[in-house]
Parts: sequence; C-alpha cells; structure tokens
Amino acid sequence: SSPVTANPNPSIHVCKGDLITQQIDVIVVCSSSEYLFKAICEAGGDSVKASFDAESKKKPEAPVIAVKADGQLASKMVYFLPWKMPPDASLLRKSIEKFVSDAMDKAVTETYQSIAFPAIGCGKFGCSITLVAQAMIEEAHQKLQKHAISVSFVIQSERTDIYDEFQKQINLLQQQPTQPTEPVKTISATVNKGTIEVEKDDITKQKVDVIIGSSSSEILKQAIIKVAGDEVQKAYNAEYKNNPNAIVISTPPGTLPCKRIFFVKWQPDMDETILQQSLVDLIWTVIQNVISYKFTSLAFPAIGCGKHGCSVGVVVKTMVKEMKAQLTMRNLPLVVKFVIHPDQQNIYDEFCKQLLTTEDDIRKSVNYELPPTWEKSKENKMRFELSTTSNEYKSILTNFDQAMAGKYTQILRIERIQNERWYIQYLAHSRNFQNRLNTDTEKCLYHGCPEQAASSIMEDCFNRSFAGVNGTAYGVGVYFSSNASYSHGYTKPNANGERNMFLARVLVGNTSQGNSSMKTRPVGFDSTTDGKHIFVTYHDAQAYAEYLITYK
Repeated sequence: SSPVTANPNPSIHVCKGDLITQQIDVIVVCSSSEYLFKAICEAGGDSVKASFDAESKKKPEAPVIAVKADGQLASKMVYFLPWKMPPDASLLRKSIEKFVSDAMDKAVTETYQSIAFPAIGCGKFGCSITLVAQAMIEEAHQKLQKHAISVSFVIQSERTDIYDEFQKQINLLQQQPTQPTEPVKTISATVNKGTIEVEKDDITKQKVDVIIGSSSSEILKQAIIKVAGDEVQKAYNAEYKNNPNAIVISTPPGTLPCKRIFFVKWQPDMDETILQQSLVDLIWTVIQNVISYKFTSLAFPAIGCGKHGCSVGVVVKTMVKEMKAQLTMRNLPLVVKFVIHPDQQNIYDEFCKQLLTTEDDIRKSVNYELPPTWEKSKENKMRFELSTTSNEYKSILTNFDQAMAGKYTQILRIERIQNERWYIQYLAHSRNFQNRLNTDTEKCLYHGCPEQAASSIMEDCFNRSFAGVNGTAYGVGVYFSSNASYSHGYTKPNANGERNMFLARVLVGNTSQGNSSMKTRPVGFDSTTDGKHIFVTYHDAQAYAEYLITYK
C-alpha cells in the first residue's frame, strides 16, 4: 500500500502495512527479531536466506548485511542489521540511533532513493514505544539534513498504538520552529597522501576506524565509556588489570560507530618543554598503533585543553605540527580528525589556525641531506655491503675488534643500512633533541639480536615491539650498549653459525638510572641507563640502525 503521509516533509513517512509488500529500494530487518527475520526469509525464498548466511560467514562483524531481494519481496534490497536491547535507557536510545544511522549510511553510499524501517524493540523486547519512535525519527531527521532519501516507518496494521506514537513524533518534529541550522563546519588540509580535518562535534559520534581517548583524563575517559557502554568498561578494566602501566589500552567499540577505542596514557605538565615532548610521544604512540591495526582513519579530542589547564597554544600547535610531520615523513594515507567540543570555540579557532599554517619545518624535515657515503639505488635497496678497503669499514672493524677480542673468529660482512624513511625520522627527532637540550647527545651503540629480528629492524627500525626483548632490568624499552661483547650475548647463530649485531646511532638525551618497573621513560628524561654502558630508549625514532655486522 502507498504510505499514509503523516508529515508535509516528503522525506519521512509512517504507514500501516507489511515490509514484504513495500515497493521501495531498501527494507531494513532486525536480524535478531525471530518473527520478522523468519517472515522476510520465507517471503524472499531460498536465495535471500542463502545470501544472508554466506555474507554473515564472510563478514561476521559487518554492521549491515546487504542482500538482493527475491521471491515475494517487492523491494530491491534487504538490509539485515543485528540489534540487542541494552540494559539502560540512554544506551537503548544510542543503539536505536545507530541502527537507523548504519542502515541509512549504507543506503546513501549505494545511491538508493528510499528505505523502509520496522519499529524495532516494540514486540517481544517490550521497549518504550515513545522512546523507540523518538530515537528512530530524530535520527532519520538528523540524517536528512545531509542526505536526500525517502524514509518510511512501516507499522503492523493491528498496532495502532505504535502507529499513533510515530505519527505524534513526526508532528512534534514539524511543529519545532525551523531555525536554519548552522552547518557543521569542517576545515581540512591535505598533508602529503593524508588529510587532517578539524570540526566541532561529539567525539563519540565519529564514524572512523579508531577513536582516541585518554586513560590519564578521567573526565574524557568516563565520557567515552558512558556512551560506549558496559562492554567497553569491562574490556578497559580487564586490560588495565593485566597491565596497569600500558601506554595504550585498546578496547572494542561497544555502541560507538568505530572499530576500536584507544585509551592512551598521557602525562600533562606545566613545563612547556616536557609538555611538548609528551605530546610528540602521544602522537607517535597513536600512529604506531594505527599502523599496527591497519586502520585508515582516526578521531582525536582536544587532549589537554580541558581541566588539565595546559597552554592551549602549545598543545594545539604541537599536536597539529607533529601530526603533519608523521603524515609527511611516513607517507601515510590517513584521515585524521581533530574533534572539538562545540562549546570550545577558542580551541576550535586555534586548531583551524594551526592546520592552515604552512609549516616550513615539515618541508625542511623531508629536505634533509642524506649522508654522502650513501649509494644510489634504482631498486630501493636498503643493504649495501662495505668494501673491506674503505675507511668506513676499517673504523667499524677496529672498534668491534677491540671489544670482541676472543669472542669471534671472523667478520663475514659489514652492511650499511639505507632506510631513507627511518633516517629522516631519526634526523627530525635529532633536531628536536638539539633544540631542546642545546647539546649533542648522540652515541654510537651496539644492539645484538637473532637474524629474524635483524630483518625486521632494517625495515621498521627499533620500534616498540622490541621493547624488553634484550632485558628489562633498567626499564622496558629497547636496549643498546657501548660494549659489543655485552650485545654479543643477545645474538643467536643461524643455521650457518652466523650472528647479527647492529651499530646504531642513538639519541640518549637526558638519561636517568633505570629499573624494571619503568614501562615508559621517566618524566623529564629521554632514556634510562645502568650508569655504565647500557642505554634504554622508549621512542621509535630515538635510534637508527646504521650498520649490520654479520660475523661468526
């Protein structure tokens, strides 16, 4: 039957009838509703059920399973969405809004013109009819501010109570004075292959792969968990119990429209220099984890700009500048959103200003000169064997030989590692150290490891996955030593009896006596030490693997 229009706006309708007979592009079915699911599958014949089963198996986590309609179904497509009734009213409302939002987003993406919903939760779930009608209609109305699609709510003929409530909610919506809503202004800038956006909105509504929270800010953490629900609270508590010192606690999204939530440990500080360094570390940590998960989009709140009372100028400038540097140096095709609370106009303005400031430093950072000893390679080769007659080879051999007397029989080769991406990051970090400390703290140190780890280090340098591998006595970081015979203890011979040791350039910065409880560098310091020959780093770009010595 044609919809009974209950509203002058032709985009939202309510009608009594049956979803099966709706001549519409898309009908939406709650896959957890036994009655409706069974009725649609029977009307659609074997192909609908078979397609649903196949798609569900292929993509068990997909928010929407889209299946071509068949049999007696009058629509073009059927969208199956899972839905469970959450325990409290605020979560119930959010889950209903997400149900409507996910289906409409999918339909708009696939360029359909019309979509029909049942009234979810009003049958055996026994939800408040008013709450369901409000949540479904208001969410559809919100979506229609941006998208032109016709939305129908199809109510069973005998449920006059539900029909009346939906009609009432649509009428109430129509009676609201139509103030021109200020469009959400998004400022964006292309940075190399990536994009950085700044917008005023709610961080919990961002449809990105990962939403960033802070485990150090109780207000922000609780705001996210409150909306995300019990599943996230439990996951967070379990992760925290397992590792209270974790830099990142990663949880499922709960009711949020993302794939993961990262709660990142971050230490605010009134000292601007320490504050800047901790923000740089924060961005690095987030980006490393985003890469590990193979995510392509993330949303950041204005961390540090609330109750911490940090300088907004310093926080915003550091975060934007470091994010630009990451996208540029790592060549990442990421979409990064800085999401500012609508009440924080001054912070929004500062983010926009910093985003639209062209950073000469970023440009300079990729224009660093590569070492004159580096050889050109058309195949993007990274390993270059040194000639045994070169001064480069002889100087490395002399130092190695003195430290390793009697512990090796022969050097098979010394290779120079030419990983331009990591070298530029190391130099950018080195410049930061130089500006901050006004002194050169670079040391040439050894790092012994098995052959497999050596291959990984040449590709990805000393990232945090190597933390604690060579011990934890002076902190859970990456270990280096000025004594090659100490590093020799961490090498392992391969099948041919060959061992690997790196000679690395390491920025030790301000160093402090370490102990096994240190999971991150102490505040105000860059590394930890045994006070003699061991140095432990906590930042990916703090060391560059310059040479690989292969010996027996």
